[in-house]
Amino acid sequence: MMQLLAGDIGGTKTILRLVSFGGGGQETLYEDRYVSGDYADLVPMVKDFLAAAPGQPRPQTACFAIAGPVVNNRSQLTNLAWSLGGDRIAEELGLDQVDLINDFAAVGYGVLGLQSMDMHTLQAGVPNADAPIAIIGAGTGLGQGFLINFGGQYQVFPSEGGHADFAPRSELEFQLLHYLLEKHSISRVSVERVVSGQGIISIYQFLRDRNIITESEELGQIVRTWEQGAGNRSDLPDPAAAISKAANTDRLAGRTMEIFIDAYGAAAGNLALKLLPYGGLYVAGGVTAKNMALIRDGSFLSAFSHKGRMSPLLDKVPVHLVTNQSVGLIGAALRASQIV
Repeated sequence: MMQLLAGDIGGTKTILRLVSFGGGGQETLYEDRYVSGDYADLVPMVKDFLAAAPGQPRPQTACFAIAGPVVNNRSQLTNLAWSLGGDRIAEELGLDQVDLINDFAAVGYGVLGLQSMDMHTLQAGVPNADAPIAIIGAGTGLGQGFLINFGGQYQVFPSEGGHADFAPRSELEFQLLHYLLEKHSISRVSVERVVSGQGIISIYQFLRDRNIITESEELGQIVRTWEQGAGNRSDLPDPAAAISKAANTDRLAGRTMEIFIDAYGAAAGNLALKLLPYGGLYVAGGVTAKNMALIRDGSFLSAFSHKGRMSPLLDKVPVHLVTNQSVGLIGAALRASQIV
C-alpha cells in the first residue's frame, strides 16, 4: 500500500485528501477543506493539512487538479493569485514528485475509479473496453475530453470542445442565438454560453427579455439582484441554482431548464459522434450534479441520440451520469499512483 496526496484546487475552495492506494483501489485516510483565499500559496495549506492528519504516513507523491490551464506542470490560477509549479511544490514540501493537471483532466482519470454507486446509467448501450471514453461536464463552462486505451492503460486528452459553435436546432434556439449575439456584441456564440451555469441564466434572460414567458416576482428578484451585483456576484445567491430549483413550480424556470437540457443532450451527442465512445460517455460537472433528476427524467437522452441517420450509432454508446462529486479527487489520486 502506498500513501498519496490528492487535491482539488479552486479559486474559492480547496479540498485535500490523503489516500492509501493498493490492489483493492483507493481508500481515503484523511480529508479536509480550506478557503483558498486564506492562504498566499498552496504549500502552507498542504503543510497545515499534513500536520493535522492524525498519525498518517507522509506521502511522497502528489497530484493536484487545478481550476485553470496547466502548461509544463505549471499553472497561474484564473481566480486566485497563486502561481504554482509542480517542481517547486515538490521541493518545498519534500515530496518526490508533484503533478499539476487541469481539473477536467482529473475528471477523466476519475471516471476510471468510479463504482456503480457513483453513477447513474442513462443508457446501457453496447460497451467496448477497447473504444474511447468521452467526458463532458457543464459547470462554470463546458468541459470536454476523452480517454484512449493504450495497451491496458488509459491516457487522458483534454479538449476545448466547449468553445465550439452553438448549433441551434429549432426556431426558438435560433432566436436565442441572435439574442446572445446582440446582448454581448459578439460575432459568434460558443456552445458553453448556452450549456453551462451561465447558460441557464442566459436562457432565462432570453425568455424574459423577449416576453416569451412572464417572470414571477420571487425568482425575478433573485435574478435582478444578481444582474445588478456586477463585481460582487460571488456573495449573492446563485441564480442558476434558483432557476433549476424552481423548474417544477415556475413556468419560466421550467421552460429554461427544458431548453438547457435539450442543448446539453445535443452537445453530448455531438461529442459522441466525433469519438464514438463505446467505452462510455460520462456526464459530470457541477450543473449536472445539481440537476440530476431533470437530466434523468427530461429530454437529454432524446436530444443526445437525435442525429438523423447516425442515431443508431449513438444508441450503442453507454451514457452515465456521474453522481459522485469527488470524481476529480478520485482522478487526482489515480494520476498520482501512475507517477510513483
